[in-house]
Amino acid sequence: MNRIIEILLVEDNPGDVRLTAEALKDSKVRNNLSVAMDGVDGMAFLRRAGKYADAPRPNLILLDLNLPKKNGREVLAEIKTDKGLKRIPVVILTTSNDQDDIINTYDLSANCYITKPLEFEQFFGVVKSIEEFWLTTVKLPPE
Repeated sequence: MNRIIEILLVEDNPGDVRLTAEALKDSKVRNNLSVAMDGVDGMAFLRRAGKYADAPRPNLILLDLNLPKKNGREVLAEIKTDKGLKRIPVVILTTSNDQDDIINTYDLSANCYITKPLEFEQFFGVVKSIEEFWLTTVKLPPE
């Protein structure tokens, strides 16, 4: 596969950003990871606003729920009601194991919900499984 997969990670925890980047670095599929540290920046990136005017259109979004400025549920709702963004798959990657969060994000059309493990090796494994499924197995929508 010659195509570079563009991934947007919307995550405010620098440790989780670092672990995700490290796990994706040795991916079988060429990818470019962009990071937004809060929900407002995530939406600005997706809409190519301000400093993100030249941002690549992501093929996949990894979205935390507990974000500053605009939470992940709000970001997800905006993505899935925007004609130009709604086809981008959104993987919820969060520490919340709350049943209401799971139900609400699926009601908002999340493509899947993954609870982040607390252990380093398990977190790394989760990111690798996301890579295996979303970057290798799944056929992503064209840009």
